[in-house]
Amino acid sequence: MKAGFDAQLRAESVKFTQKDASLLETVDEIGSIHQAADELGRSYSRSHQRITALEDAFGTLVERQRGGSDGGGSTLTKTARELLSRFDRLRMGYSSVAETTEAVLDGTVITRTGELGTVSTAAGAVRAIVPTETDTVQVSLRADAVTLHDPDETPTENAMSARNRFDGHVHSIDRGNSISLVSVDVEAEDHLYALVTEESRKRLKIEPERQIVASFKATATRATPRNTS
Repeated sequence: MKAGFDAQLRAESVKFTQKDASLLETVDEIGSIHQAADELGRSYSRSHQRITALEDAFGTLVERQRGGSDGGGSTLTKTARELLSRFDRLRMGYSSVAETTEAVLDGTVITRTGELGTVSTAAGAVRAIVPTETDTVQVSLRADAVTLHDPDETPTENAMSARNRFDGHVHSIDRGNSISLVSVDVEAEDHLYALVTEESRKRLKIEPERQIVASFKATATRATPRNTS
C-alpha cells in the first residue's frame, strides 16, 4: 500500500483498517488467533482484544473453539468474510482512482534539510522530498496521500509535525458507491484531490464550497525536476 493510503470502514467509533484485515486474513489462513498473532509479530492478548472490540462494533467475526495451548481453533464467520470483501472493494476503489488522480504544482526549492526541502508554489510553501540537482521542480501529490479535516477540528501544528497544511474549499465531488474523489481549491494552478469514504464524507459534511483543511505528509510528497525548455 502507498504512503498515506488510509482505506477504512467505520462502525460507530471503531475503524476497520488494513491492519485489522491482515489479522482476520491470517486467522482464516492458519485457523488460530494465537498463531496468527505470532505470524504477524503481534501480542496475542492485544490481537484478541482487538477482535473483541471489532466484534462489538461489526458483529461476531471469529468462531472460537476452546482447548489446547494455543487457545483452540478459530474460523471466520460469514460476517467477517463480508466485512473483508467490503474492505477489499473499498481498497481497490481507492487504488484505481489514486493511480490516475494527482495534483501537480510547479515550484522552486528554497531550502533543504537532507532529503527534505521546502518548495515555494502558487499554493504556498510545500515540504517535500526534493532532488539535489535542481531547484526548479514539480511537486506531485496523489489523491490517496491527502487527508481532509474540519477547520474547527484540525490538529495543531505541533500535532501535525512533518505535515503540509492548506486551507481551501471544496470545488467538486465525484461520488462513488463507497468512496468520493474530492477536489479542493487552494488558490493554485491545480486543485488538490483527496479520497474519502462515504462515512467520512457525511461526517465532515463535505459539499461544494464547504471550507476544508487539506493536509499531507512531507514524506509522501515528492518533487521532481521540471523541464523548463
